[in-house]
Amino acid sequence: MRRRPKTATVAQGSKYLAACRGEPCYLRVPGLCRQNPGDETVVPCHSNQSRHGKAWAMKAKNEFTVPGCAACHAWIDQNRIGTPKQVKFDVWDRAFEEWAPVRARKMGEGNCQ
Repeated sequence: MRRRPKTATVAQGSKYLAACRGEPCYLRVPGLCRQNPGDETVVPCHSNQSRHGKAWAMKAKNEFTVPGCAACHAWIDQNRIGTPKQVKFDVWDRAFEEWAPVRARKMGEGNCQ
């Protein structure tokens, strides 16, 4: 008999989402981001890459989030201006690389994964 894969609980996932509160936008999309440190539109932005668990209507795992303002989040999630996926992946990956050690310190982790 097959077992269902173990999924994270809401409490486990919410700690990653809570870590984004009060942070500036890490995506900083040129020409879109206002780079306002006190921007109240900053929310956790999930990766759109399948290697992080993204599939069709399913979001990536909560570990793969970065703080992003509304404008940058819309740019990552929607394709209104025809930006290639790889460009968006590169922006998100750079942001995650910067955010991971900050989040690890904020959450008191030895490593971010």
